[in-house]
Amino acid sequence: MATTATWERTETGYTGVRPTADWAREVRRLADERDAVLLAHNYQLPEIQDVADHTGDSLALSRIAADSGASTIVFCGVHFMAETAKILGPDKTVLIPDARAGCSLADSITADDLRAWKTEHPDAVVVSYVNTTAEVKAETDICCTSSNAVAVVRSIPADREVLFCPDQFLGAHVRRETGRENLHVWAGECHVHAGINGPELAERAAANPDADLFIHPECGCATSALYLAGEGTVAKERVKILSTGDMLHAARATGARSVLVATEVGMLHQLRRAAPEIDFRAVNDRASCRFMKMITPAALLRCLREGADEVHVPLDVAERARASVERMIAIGKPGGGE
Repeated sequence: MATTATWERTETGYTGVRPTADWAREVRRLADERDAVLLAHNYQLPEIQDVADHTGDSLALSRIAADSGASTIVFCGVHFMAETAKILGPDKTVLIPDARAGCSLADSITADDLRAWKTEHPDAVVVSYVNTTAEVKAETDICCTSSNAVAVVRSIPADREVLFCPDQFLGAHVRRETGRENLHVWAGECHVHAGINGPELAERAAANPDADLFIHPECGCATSALYLAGEGTVAKERVKILSTGDMLHAARATGARSVLVATEVGMLHQLRRAAPEIDFRAVNDRASCRFMKMITPAALLRCLREGADEVHVPLDVAERARASVERMIAIGKPGGGE
């Protein structure tokens, strides 16, 4: 493609560049020139996933970032993910193609909120989902992912109170699995996952009786999925509460010919690549995160051309946050993610 490009900044991202073979070659050329590794979250646009060096969940990608020999990390995801990469790789340059790509779940609790909550429960252990800002991680004892949240909470002495934030649906899942009554859950949510509701799941499951159900624990329908299994509407072995990383493992292992997927629709691209013989369908095909989709082809090209937008985390915040993330990595399923 030409060595110049124009793009327009809109409310939902940058437009002006179409993803072509020439675009992909230019992205790869610029990445090599900048000594950059390109990381794409599972919820990104398919063309962004396909041009990346690595695609996966936020924690797996952050660990790749920390271990990479590249001097620059381009994180195609939302802002807290790029922050986590910076926390784990403080000496690297971390770029996000559009710094406005935020997260409704991460925004549902602030460091001030958490400090006030800790004051009400001074002896509690704070467990924060990795989908939080660096400032919240700095106020946290142990971070967790959706795949190791249960293991993290089980690692805490039974007589200690636990403050779990910010996702109420993941917190409810952890409470069900651990039976822990001294687990206090923050009332936050991801607006996309919360919108995948129980009636919608029940309708799709009834129309696809032989399908497996892959349900992300952030979803508003997770309790409904377990209810459907409990009453026999769906066979128990077909209901699987899974992180995005575990969905890929389950896709390769399932004997089902069709799977209903309850998570952000970007995940379908990776699932179909992992098991092309299976019919993967979204429980809610409108479950698209507008923040994830702000990382457009134009935004990625701009990022590589201009070195925009660089992510910074204050050193004192990063040091405290790093401790909570490293404790998470040491517990439970270290390869899992959100």
